[in-house]
Amino acid sequence: MIYLRSALFNTFMMLSVPLWVAALFLVLPFGYRARLGIASSWARTNLWVLKHVCRLDYSVEWRGQLPEQPCVIYMKHESTWETLAQMAVFRVQQSWVLKREILRIPVFGWGMFFMRPIAIDRRGGRRAVEQLVSQGQEKFAEGNYVMIFPEGHRMKPGKTRRYGMGGALLAREAGVPIVPMVHNAGDFWARVQFGKRPGTIQVVVGDAIWPGERSPQALNAEVQLWMERELRRISPNRDYEYARAEDAVDAAQRHGRWKR
Repeated sequence: MIYLRSALFNTFMMLSVPLWVAALFLVLPFGYRARLGIASSWARTNLWVLKHVCRLDYSVEWRGQLPEQPCVIYMKHESTWETLAQMAVFRVQQSWVLKREILRIPVFGWGMFFMRPIAIDRRGGRRAVEQLVSQGQEKFAEGNYVMIFPEGHRMKPGKTRRYGMGGALLAREAGVPIVPMVHNAGDFWARVQFGKRPGTIQVVVGDAIWPGERSPQALNAEVQLWMERELRRISPNRDYEYARAEDAVDAAQRHGRWKR
């Protein structure tokens, strides 16, 4: 039944994409807020279908208040689920940082292009960081929160890697905080997993962490430590390669990723 339900959900999700892109095209003259409304309704609809077809729901625990001013939001990336959920959890005007290759995906990439994301070349090194900082500040001026997966790509549950510097540098340069968000979606819908196990995904949104005078590396280390500790709290039975969050962050800082 898990595979049957998952197949039904995947079919619905794929068929909904061209309808979403067509709707985005129709509201282009009405500005970004109208496009974001279409994108948000698409995400919430897919989450509703996921809940009722696959019996996979979610709950959100707020550990602090989301700042009224636009800021950087760091999210754990281990599933496709959070790419949908970010629009339901954070009901604010938002811009997404993503790899440029996504814009080349037929149909879906066209829709993402309409959403004016910060599309970076991950191989661009310093140029990619400078692009993120420059465009991120432009998005702040437009009233958008900047949504970032600091690990860069989806990770296996229980793994992490050194966070990219772009988000922390943007926060410091703009004088805005980072708000961290973790979840255990990978326990139910992993990155290469077809089946979606029923249950309730736990989401935790932390309090704002201000950069102050710290270096981007030090800021990232603090945020990552909070996120790794929370993951061990909400998913204590995972097969963590490092049992202690402190050891995980230390390894990521020294080696760039988890040992294999």
